[in-house]
Amino acid sequence: MKLFVILGAINALIAVACGAFGAHALEAKLDQHYLDIWETAVKYQFYHALGLIAIGILIQVTGAQFLTAAGWFMLAGIIFFTGSLMVLALSGVSILGAVTPIGGVMFLISWILVIIGIAKL
Repeated sequence: MKLFVILGAINALIAVACGAFGAHALEAKLDQHYLDIWETAVKYQFYHALGLIAIGILIQVTGAQFLTAAGWFMLAGIIFFTGSLMVLALSGVSILGAVTPIGGVMFLISWILVIIGIAKL
């Protein structure tokens, strides 16, 4: 499904922009703890943006079951994991860190679905 390639490319673009924003605009505004949180968010967004692109290509090439679900879980993981960390870094509201593991579980589910989908070919 080319939608996941597009969503992956959009997320990669956002990750690059957020990385530059963090390195240049936030460096003087946030302490190192929150800059590290921001950097973690950007890294995971970029890794999973590439994952979305791979899923989109794998769907096109293999038609494997479970890959569409994997793509949606991965996108949701980006929103919950990366989004919660970025808001936490900018706001300092630590309760937002409670949302982050939900995104992490979504990432795990997405990768498990990729494994299952490809293994069943």
